Amino acid sequence: MIDRYALVKRHNPVIERFDKYSSLTLGNGEFAMTVDATGLQTFPEVYADGGVPLGTMSNWGWHTGPNVNDYTMENFPLTYLETFNGRKIGFPYSDWLNKKDPHAEWLRNNPHRLHLGMLKFRFLSTDGSAVSHEEITNIHQTLDLWTGSIESHFRVLGQDVFVHTVCHPHVDLIGVHCESDLIRLGQLAIELHFPYGSPFTSGADWNHPESHETRVIQGKSNHPRTDFERVLDEDRYYVSTHMSDGQMKQSNRDCHKFVFLPTQSNSAMEFVCRFSPSPTAADDLPDFATVQNKAEEHWKLFWESGGAVDLSDSTDVRASELERRIVLSQYLTAVNSSGSVPPQESGLIHNSWAGKFHLEMHWWHAVHFALWNRPELLEKSMTWYKRILPQARQVAHKQGYDGVRWPKCVATDGVNAPCYIEHFLIWQQPHPIYYAELLYRTNPTRELLQQYQEIVFESASFMASFAAWDEKRKRYVLGPPLAPAQEIYDHTITMNSPLELTYWEFGLETAQSWRQRLGLPRDKKWDAVLRNLSPLPTYDGVYVGSEVHPDTFTDKVGVKDHPTMVAPLGMLPGENADAETMRKTLQKVLDEWNWDHTWGWDYPMLAMTAARLGEGHLAVDLLLIERGKNRYLPNGHNFQHGGLPVYLPGNGGLLTAVAMMASGWDNGPESSAPGFPQDGTWKIRYEGLSRMP
Repeated sequence: MIDRYALVKRHNPVIERFDKYSSLTLGNGEFAMTVDATGLQTFPEVYADGGVPLGTMSNWGWHTGPNVNDYTMENFPLTYLETFNGRKIGFPYSDWLNKKDPHAEWLRNNPHRLHLGMLKFRFLSTDGSAVSHEEITNIHQTLDLWTGSIESHFRVLGQDVFVHTVCHPHVDLIGVHCESDLIRLGQLAIELHFPYGSPFTSGADWNHPESHETRVIQGKSNHPRTDFERVLDEDRYYVSTHMSDGQMKQSNRDCHKFVFLPTQSNSAMEFVCRFSPSPTAADDLPDFATVQNKAEEHWKLFWESGGAVDLSDSTDVRASELERRIVLSQYLTAVNSSGSVPPQESGLIHNSWAGKFHLEMHWWHAVHFALWNRPELLEKSMTWYKRILPQARQVAHKQGYDGVRWPKCVATDGVNAPCYIEHFLIWQQPHPIYYAELLYRTNPTRELLQQYQEIVFESASFMASFAAWDEKRKRYVLGPPLAPAQEIYDHTITMNSPLELTYWEFGLETAQSWRQRLGLPRDKKWDAVLRNLSPLPTYDGVYVGSEVHPDTFTDKVGVKDHPTMVAPLGMLPGENADAETMRKTLQKVLDEWNWDHTWGWDYPMLAMTAARLGEGHLAVDLLLIERGKNRYLPNGHNFQHGGLPVYLPGNGGLLTAVAMMASGWDNGPESSAPGFPQDGTWKIRYEGLSRMP
């Protein structure tokens, strides 16, 4: 039996300096706050330039800017493209990367996820001047993963400061306990500063105070509780605060900044701050001790349930680093990716793509929850798919297809803005079928089948109708127009890409299994597509990017972005893939790929293919390969570049690959940890993991 407490605690991040790559996050899947070395967001400027920024974000906090030109999707002009069989379909196409289109740009940027407010310390010298981060010394900060709390110790103005920061597991609330003689001396206070909304990285615009309002709606300057109403154009949210003893003052210079001054009668203070889409009732603001206890209970249960992997008995020197990534990725995905809507690529840390989420990435964010025996964390977001069924059905029917066509990059409304590529991606279409199947495997009941059958059947109906009949070659083809997961090809001509073909086979066959489990006959149309689906495209003995791009490797035009020609036998079980052809393809990718043009989930994807091919050493090498996009920061985040320092699909993909390599896959070897090396260098102890399909 694994000592889970020891496993988790040995990977607590410890921070001993201000480092823009080492900010730490507390959260609950719906809300998160990222803090600096002081335990609050005291010096955001240190982390702003290419680091992991100090955000306060939620799944409900969105802002839509003024729409003075009445921009809507309904009045955006369509571009008509021809399908394989000559039918013309209109798409909201916009080449906004190269041509600025105000209509498309507004729709892409609105709504955008909102930074809800910066919570920071104010340290004042005896002359009244503010201190800089260089004056903070003796830093020792620990994220205690087992209790979900951050303990920060440092020295400033000649005094020691201890800060304990926690987040409520079920309420969007931060609690702070602080001890220091600076409180008694009147040199320490807490500031709460509210920004206007922005679609860009920080989610905050600090330069337009006239564009929003902060109203004090409850409380007095000398009262321990203060409630605020935030008004940003047509959007509103609420913030409630409580300080153990002291007074609140509004800044004379900034109407959106508020200072909470503790009394100087002692050297300790407590402060809680709740963010909410609606006003908070008088009895819904728990004190610090309650928040701390709730957090401890929640995280202890989290770590004691679900899966665990212990690599401490391994002799490979890389085992500790892989174990660190595994533990921290579980924490980060629980905090950022387990909410009621699919997560954005950067979670609840900062904005990427205006804070919208990419449904094709949801697989990499969330599949691991089911494999690690935490299916409820995957299931929470399935309700959102049900909610947008009408929109997805309308898109499919407008294009002349059956069922529902899932969008790609959206906010909670499920509406995809104009784009040059997003409307042509299809590999997100089978995802809900895959998720539902994972949930069924953890709970094989008729009730669950009935709960998700509409999502499964409607997804499959679109897939079958999207496949076009090629009368000349007596087969079904996918596309054009089609943008494959390897997003580098001309979607107006691309067809039959390998990941999409295999996923179509998997999704339709799984949907047929659901029909049979429910006592329904197999769907004849789905079976016709399954029997006659095009084979995976090959050239010179390896799988290539698509049927119309045989020069993927020969002219090296396709050796960048995602090497998804390996995904059919790895990410997927590959019923239509040949193992030896895939082995050659994997080696070709390793020999010729442009690694500077990859993404964080590519490495676990490659590792899963190596594992299914029986190449355990290679699978581990790929998980830990030293490449720029496979870098994991001290806080556990998968760093991509300065504009995208947080990339949670990499974390989720790592956990999916490890679960598969440890517990195996359907029809795979019966040996223990079949995806790892079998020569004794890796000793894998695991429990609570499920096999991958």
